[in-house]
Amino acid sequence: MTVLNALPRGLAAFVIAGVLTMAPTAFAQGTPQKGGTLVMVVQPEPPTLAGYQSTAGPVGQVTTKVYEGLLEYDFSLKPIPSLAASWTVSPDGKTVTFKLQPGVKFHDGKPFTSADVQFSVMDVLKKVHPRGANTFRAVTAVDTPDPLTAVFRLSEPAPYMMMALSSYESPMISKHVFGTGDITRHPNANIPIGTGPYKFVEWQKGQFMRFDRNPEYRKAGLPHLDRIVARFIADGGTRSAVLETQEAHIAGFNAVPPVDVKRLQALPHIAVTQKGYEMQAPIVQLDFNTTRPPFDNVKVRQAVAYAIDRKFVIDNIWFGFGRPATGPINSNFKANGLFTADVKNYNVPNGIELANKLLDEAGRPRGSDGTRFEIVHDITPYGEEWRRFGEYTQQQLGKIGIKVTLRYEDVPSWLRRVYTNYDFQLTSNWIQTLADPVIGVHRLYHSGSIKAGTVFVNSSRWTTPETDDLMNRASVEVDAAKRGALYHDFQKRVVEASPLVFVHELEFVTVHNKRLNNFPLSPLGLYSSFDQVWLSK
Repeated sequence: MTVLNALPRGLAAFVIAGVLTMAPTAFAQGTPQKGGTLVMVVQPEPPTLAGYQSTAGPVGQVTTKVYEGLLEYDFSLKPIPSLAASWTVSPDGKTVTFKLQPGVKFHDGKPFTSADVQFSVMDVLKKVHPRGANTFRAVTAVDTPDPLTAVFRLSEPAPYMMMALSSYESPMISKHVFGTGDITRHPNANIPIGTGPYKFVEWQKGQFMRFDRNPEYRKAGLPHLDRIVARFIADGGTRSAVLETQEAHIAGFNAVPPVDVKRLQALPHIAVTQKGYEMQAPIVQLDFNTTRPPFDNVKVRQAVAYAIDRKFVIDNIWFGFGRPATGPINSNFKANGLFTADVKNYNVPNGIELANKLLDEAGRPRGSDGTRFEIVHDITPYGEEWRRFGEYTQQQLGKIGIKVTLRYEDVPSWLRRVYTNYDFQLTSNWIQTLADPVIGVHRLYHSGSIKAGTVFVNSSRWTTPETDDLMNRASVEVDAAKRGALYHDFQKRVVEASPLVFVHELEFVTVHNKRLNNFPLSPLGLYSSFDQVWLSK
């Protein structure tokens, strides 16, 4: 059976019309061409379409076609207009005024106004978005003097907020749809109605989502595509095969197993890029539950950190796509002085020896069978490399007397276990540290980010008054050198305490058909709207 024959009925017709009729080596460039169905592989299947409530990577890949933000960003990480046509910041930094694009409509035909901005920020993002509590913590009110003006009133300067207003990070949603009922369980959570270039049509669970062109999109002549279909394929080999046979056009965030990337890149119709992830700065890590034994002991946590060979993980599991991580802030921030490598170093040749010594000191001697204690390691349910990473972790911890049982669940079960029930001991994870530490880093370590039921925040529940204070001060510090010094101190304290094992800075790869044009056009890559993407014929 071919991969095409395995497609759900109905989707196969889209693929035949939009993919297979094209000559596999025709890569015309030039004037954008209208029409066609773009098939993107999204792995794993998103657990929800409530992008205002979940920042899970697969969610962002699809919801950003439906929802828009006030701003987007260019490759220099400077904000550019989106739903906001322009903006001004007062001299004291405490008032930000957005002038909105005129004539914007939601997919149900209702107008987008400043009342929707007020509702989205004050009633939704500040309350239920995983990072919203930090992003908008200084926002005390959003005034609406007229339908096309939204005035943010701040208690203190918050320059980081301007880096967090994209469709992925802070989607604007409709007050008339979401303003009644419980926003956390809203009936439209999985029937999104936004202002974006594509309208949600259907979700066949376990198979695909379909988004069709919004004929009333605010940008004249856009989008170019007739529709986007997001396919969910559990098997990594099949994900690679549909790109090879041109039954899908694009897959990112390592949906294509790293082992297959170089093979696919050699094909004449395939391109590979690492662009489009500049605003994400992801770090692969191991998260401890620091509130219960054995990982309530810092020496036990440090022992695990010493046991992991980061170069081995990068070279053999992610096939070279990564850099060793040293702490909670990605080395991408070296350019603006926020990153420091001057921290405790766990990536040493004698790591196993040091780990065993620490476990002895922690009062965890080996038993007669060589085992010190047993744990369950929950594996991030994002694909084959995570399974291999789990198996590697199991082997390495076995060398220091920790017997590990592996557990692999679906995405909703894993999220609930880690972020709602805290029913875990050690889990693998990857977290985007984003365009500013206030947005992407604070949520993992600040006491204010310990929120049961909110995903991708402080699941380890480790915190100290000293690190809280450093983060609080860095949030409002406008002097670059002083801000850098605060974050350097913060990194040293966190790495010493090791509430997480910092493994490597993940370098994602996007594999796409060369017939796909105008990608990526922003540092948000797959998290962008695709309004300008087109397929050559």
